[in-house]
Amino acid sequence: MPELISNTIAAALAEAGGRLRAVGADSPELDARVLLRQVTGHEDAWLIANPDAEIDTTALQGYAELLERRERREPVSQIVGEREFWSRTFRVTGDVLTPRPDTETLIESVLSRIEDRDAPLRILDLGTGSGCIALTLLAECPNATALAVDASPAALEVAAFNAKSLGLSGRVEWRKTDWCDGIEGPFDVIVSNPPYIARYELRHLDPEVREFEPTMALDGGADGMAAYRRIIPSLKRLGTGKSIIAFELGQGQARGVAALGRVAGFQIADTDQDIARRARVITLELTSES
Repeated sequence: MPELISNTIAAALAEAGGRLRAVGADSPELDARVLLRQVTGHEDAWLIANPDAEIDTTALQGYAELLERRERREPVSQIVGEREFWSRTFRVTGDVLTPRPDTETLIESVLSRIEDRDAPLRILDLGTGSGCIALTLLAECPNATALAVDASPAALEVAAFNAKSLGLSGRVEWRKTDWCDGIEGPFDVIVSNPPYIARYELRHLDPEVREFEPTMALDGGADGMAAYRRIIPSLKRLGTGKSIIAFELGQGQARGVAALGRVAGFQIADTDQDIARRARVITLELTSES
């Protein structure tokens, strides 16, 4: 059984933070607090206001068990089973990527380009994973509907759970397919956060990603561009001249994706940077000649 740790709020957080720091966790103090919230049911404000409060034996044992999992570098999102994205809570398992702040850049890019959020838009989400992109867009566009596809049945189950918890099940269709195979347009919005990590880079990822997140959602082939090569040639038949088409990008991929788009009859509408000021989203539109 995991070893019990200090039994007051402040002492437990200090000890847990130290242990997580020792194994290389990126945010040890935050992780320690999130895990303590999970077992005590108390929010941050209460934990901060009651540093000398004792943790009961059951909660303390539960905390020690969660801490041991985090020391093995299991992601906090998988330990607690959820992650916040665009101010909404999404279920997370080892079958889907954990929603990341970088992907919120994709949401911002798309929403900024939708002229009327009350319009009956039709959205296509390719490689939906947890469903966070499609479901966020549906929540922000109350009359929109979506088709969200993924090659993983397990991922689609997670996404369907999230749709139900957000009250959006009636507006989204889930489909198991390989990218654009068997899909018929047109769609007003086409979005994707495809796997874009070059295969040789996978072994250099943090353990939280390399060992616990699904490889099929990470592996972008030899150069990280395989999914873009599969998707982009199909976009003309799935969109219209007015469609918003947006992809999340890996580092340094904007030029390559733009080149694929040009060959398929598109031009760059824009690129948007994430909070680290890296090109994170590319938006394509049909050229006037197409």
